[in-house]
Amino acid sequence: MQADKTVALITGAGHGIGKATAKLMAARGWTVAINDLKAEFVEEAVAEITAEGGMAIPVVQNVGSREGVRAAVDQVMEAAGQLDVLVNNAAWVRYQAIPDIAPETVDRMVQIGFNSIIWGIQAAVEVMDKTRGGAIVNVASAAGFRSAPRSLVYSGLKAGVMGMTRAAAAELGASNIRVNAVAPSAVPTEGTQKHRNADLDAKRIAHTPLGRLGTVDDIARAIMYLSAAESDFVTGQVLLVDGGIGTSNL
Repeated sequence: MQADKTVALITGAGHGIGKATAKLMAARGWTVAINDLKAEFVEEAVAEITAEGGMAIPVVQNVGSREGVRAAVDQVMEAAGQLDVLVNNAAWVRYQAIPDIAPETVDRMVQIGFNSIIWGIQAAVEVMDKTRGGAIVNVASAAGFRSAPRSLVYSGLKAGVMGMTRAAAAELGASNIRVNAVAPSAVPTEGTQKHRNADLDAKRIAHTPLGRLGTVDDIARAIMYLSAAESDFVTGQVLLVDGGIGTSNL
């Protein structure tokens, strides 16, 4: 898959896991396309990467629609001439008890966190080099394996992302396009801050064999691995990055 130049598009890269991934890829010498709906987030991430000597392309688009995803890919192709890696990271999350789930909540979560992956894969496949192929990494969640109250929509959506990952990997392998997913546990970010508190963090840490919460850099390194040549014979996999909490009985 690797060429002299590698170009990656990361959706939802204005902050959190997406931004950490973009910075890691840029440090490796890749050209990274920073997508987010908020221009100020994109500008800040691009400025940080370029200040460190990296190459970054600003892509302000709403990937919740097919048209927005295609516009984002078109911007990358116009600016860089190729697309080798797609990281489907964008999400919008709201936790609600089952009686309180509203249609607008479901619609927005599905548009940004599920539909965008379908349209992203579709658009990326059209432009990825037919010989080199490429890599697609979807950001799922440990909630797709084991869940909690108030997460019916979120857990169902992330389980669906895992299913899409396996299906796309089976279909695209003949085109030398690998499709994998990472499934993080709860990771402190700007977006998850409102869903966290000290007591809940302490409980999670107590049940995690590695004895700490994950970080955005932990997840970024997993995405980097699945995007790079080191994983050239890995496809259709969901990598659980959770410090062991999902497979322990602490």
